[in-house]
Amino acid sequence: MRMVFFLFISFYVSSCTSPDENNKQANVQRDSSAFAKEVRQSAYKPGLGELMSAIQMHHGKLWFAGINNNWKLAEYETGEIKEILTSAEEIETDRPEVKDIHTVYPSLDSVTISITQQNLPLFKARFGKLTESCNNCHNNHHFEFNRIIIPQSPPVTNQDFKPH
Repeated sequence: MRMVFFLFISFYVSSCTSPDENNKQANVQRDSSAFAKEVRQSAYKPGLGELMSAIQMHHGKLWFAGINNNWKLAEYETGEIKEILTSAEEIETDRPEVKDIHTVYPSLDSVTISITQQNLPLFKARFGKLTESCNNCHNNHHFEFNRIIIPQSPPVTNQDFKPH
């Protein structure tokens, strides 16, 4: 919301160029710059649900990258998942379920090995184990209602998962 306000103010200020308002414009631009800096440096920390939703998106993209033999994209997606898992561990230090995130790493590492080997059958098997490890963690922490499956359709429609 603050960013929308900032953009509105910036647009408004840039459209007002009368000589009488030059000083006002300069002050508003300085204030806008300070606000933009504040937004960039804000201490926004996503909740665990937001982080898990991001992982779910990358999980889906990883599947479609792998089954299309786009090994560079698959490698990228495993890196994104690891980065988000690490963020969850750093941000959500008081959540008991986060203390078990490390149980997903061996499965994720095995997917990474299949990607390095560019071995599609192995990738599919290990991706299944990764998905299972996510569900095991959910089950162990009373989130059994949040069951992850191997994606049936791409999570986004504006990305080509084939290698180029």
